[in-house]
Amino acid sequence: MVNKSTLLLFLLLLTSTTLFAQETKYFPKREFRGVWIATVQNIDWPSKAAVGVDPTVQKQEFVQILDEHQKTGINAVMLQVRPSTDALYAKSREQWSMFLTGKQGLAPIDPQYDPLEFAIQEAHKRGMELHAWFNPYRATNNLIDSLTSADHITRTKPDWFFTYAGKKYFNPGLPEVRAYIVDVVMDVVKNYDIDGVHFDDYFYPYPGKEPLPDSVTYQLYGQNFATIEDWRRNNVDELIHTLSDEIHAEKKFVKFGISPFGIWRNKAQDPNGSESNGLSGYSALYADARKWVQEGWIDYVNPQVYFPFNYPAAPYEKLVDWWSANAFGKHVYVGQGVYRAMEDREGWRDKQQLPNQVRYLRQNPKVQGSVYFSSKSLTNNLAGFRDSLQYEFYRYHALQPQMQWLDDEAPAAPSELDDVRERRFLIFRANDKAKL
Repeated sequence: MVNKSTLLLFLLLLTSTTLFAQETKYFPKREFRGVWIATVQNIDWPSKAAVGVDPTVQKQEFVQILDEHQKTGINAVMLQVRPSTDALYAKSREQWSMFLTGKQGLAPIDPQYDPLEFAIQEAHKRGMELHAWFNPYRATNNLIDSLTSADHITRTKPDWFFTYAGKKYFNPGLPEVRAYIVDVVMDVVKNYDIDGVHFDDYFYPYPGKEPLPDSVTYQLYGQNFATIEDWRRNNVDELIHTLSDEIHAEKKFVKFGISPFGIWRNKAQDPNGSESNGLSGYSALYADARKWVQEGWIDYVNPQVYFPFNYPAAPYEKLVDWWSANAFGKHVYVGQGVYRAMEDREGWRDKQQLPNQVRYLRQNPKVQGSVYFSSKSLTNNLAGFRDSLQYEFYRYHALQPQMQWLDDEAPAAPSELDDVRERRFLIFRANDKAKL
């Protein structure tokens, strides 16, 4: 027979263990909490691009965006700095973006205004990481000649590009194209105090009705590959591998991450694939994201799992489980589509869809956080999701997950703020424990 003292001790231990498990589950000490700030077509920032626009207004808008995300608990921003072979930063070999000033090639009227430099300073003031988000291959968003400056690279080096589905793209099969893109990215790595380099899912263009116009390039450079598809994947692999080496040789602490389409390959096409039945990044975009992680070329993978639970073609839970099982020791940050929260379609009618997705990924120790698309959808509190983050999931600050394979040395400003955030976190945690 168990005596009362033993039973009481057991209950106390059980209660303490339960409370600790709940605290760990809902208030992790380290978690990546990112948001995409899209500049293409002025989706998130700046809200208006017009000739002669006052940079002060753009600065105020950006500060307000960061302030709102800080309240929500966000600790990292993916800022789109090169949406279409253009630049939202001053130290660039490319044209100023029309999404900044209203006209491609036109500089801000304030000569001291470098949008990326300003954004980095403001993010670091708030203890947030800033990852510079590049679109490597997209050159124009349309074929309207008047929107492209006379000395834009599509005009000065037309042989580097092909036209597809109403846009111009770099031809990834050309070695000189790959070298140029590496140089563009490295300009930012060398000249700015960024925390990471970030690519999204746009590599080769999403497939349309017509075939890609790169057969001549394949004949020139693809002799060692069995198929044109294998050659295309290798072209992207070459870019990712080279960039990884260059970034980490220049600044080892700068993270390199990619946000691929949510499905790598389906199990029906590859035994290593996921339990899904949709378009795959491997076949459609020639992006072998699993290989990039396995080879250690990227530091984090941020799959865009913009699907609900139990969705037949791409079930959220199956894809999160698959990416976490194929992380190969690197970080997994799940991309979540906040913009879908108000859609009147299967899965999204449930306004607990996104909160439940956060709960699900937090149960997986191989998933280190989330990134949300996009900024405006989050600040507009679609389906009340921002409230869920601010008052429940992100109630307390979280530090960035550690990447043991990178140099611990980081830029001075974020490092100092991390110490402050560490102290605040411990205080918040102690107070919360006291309340329990």
